[in-house]
Amino acid sequence: MDVEARARRVASLPRRIGGLLGPAFVAAIAYVDPGNVAANLTAGAEYGYLLMWVLVVSNAMAVFIQYSSAKLGLVTGSSLPELLGRRLGKGSRIAFWVQAEIVAAATDLAEVIGGAIALSLLFDIPLVLGGLIVGIISLGLLRVQSQRGQRPFEFVIMALLSIIAVGFLVGLLFTDTQWGEAAHGLVPRFQGAPTVLLAASMLGATVMPHAIYLHSSLSRDRHGSGHGHSRLKELLHATKWDVALSLAIAGTVNIGMLMLAAGALRGVGGTDSIDGAYHAIERALGPIVAAAFGVGLLASGLASTSVGCYAGSSIMSGLIHRRIPLALRRSITLIPALIILGSGLSPTWALVVSQVVLSVGIPFALVPLVRLISDREVMGMHVAGAGTRTVAWSILGAIVALNAVLLVLTVAGDVGVG
Repeated sequence: MDVEARARRVASLPRRIGGLLGPAFVAAIAYVDPGNVAANLTAGAEYGYLLMWVLVVSNAMAVFIQYSSAKLGLVTGSSLPELLGRRLGKGSRIAFWVQAEIVAAATDLAEVIGGAIALSLLFDIPLVLGGLIVGIISLGLLRVQSQRGQRPFEFVIMALLSIIAVGFLVGLLFTDTQWGEAAHGLVPRFQGAPTVLLAASMLGATVMPHAIYLHSSLSRDRHGSGHGHSRLKELLHATKWDVALSLAIAGTVNIGMLMLAAGALRGVGGTDSIDGAYHAIERALGPIVAAAFGVGLLASGLASTSVGCYAGSSIMSGLIHRRIPLALRRSITLIPALIILGSGLSPTWALVVSQVVLSVGIPFALVPLVRLISDREVMGMHVAGAGTRTVAWSILGAIVALNAVLLVLTVAGDVGVG
């Protein structure tokens, strides 16, 4: 390749990479869903900037895990559920599918409830009606994917992610941030047993099983399979940027929520629930900032429930080779949320229970992912090296251990929200 041609190729690199971005932004929605909101706000309101380092570490873990899932899909041309489906016997495959679908349903439950809470806070809409509205709108978003393809769906989700970012971060403009304390919050430390529990809750809310299953499908479906070495190298390079940029946004949103609470809600009670946090923000920063927060929460619920339903479809087709219409799937997964919203149970309690289910499901997604990326027969020349395997198993061990702690303590009644 002559010098001029090489220069043209280098100059066109940002445009080429830009055109390949998108799948990770869909997966990243899992990291800014309603389940993250209460834990981040509670951490900031009760302990200031103390646990900011937990969010930084959690996000770094998420970058590694999501890239590994996307790489698996690109290198093998198969999704994580498909690869598992080929390796498991019929009985094991069905059992694995059942737990994975329960995890996806629990995710969807939390998102619908979060969206319903947002509509209630913003427009005083009854929770059941709000949940129904969230379900209908999310069905419309899914129709974009099924009728117009993945790329338009990615653009819609990226737009919602932008709304989420603005909605959750605008309050920082009106908050007196103590930057010195914030920087000190990057130093790993705890302040008694309650902060250890809260850190476990924050980490437990970060890595979502459905996002791990889904990302391998998103990358494969968007970019295809059977690539030559040069094209695959380019796609993997673009995927690194895709994951890094999308999770940088998600991580900034989570850190921003903690900083908002640390600066404006320190010592304020009632922030251990989403509606309590909303009203605390309204009292501290005014109705406009609170409304922006509510809009961000609504966008989070809408985007997250659409992505969760998409993940459930990918899990079913990969593990048991069956597909059902998205409208039917949306209706089925919406029913439990509407029942809970209409039962008089605390929405925050329902979010806690759904997160416990997610905690149980994390090892079922992470262990197979790490084993597959470490298998030379599966990954060929792209198999994880010794250093990568060490990092992968260390991350897996830390996440599983902390989620086990969160699960035990939640069941015991020692953790309020997650």
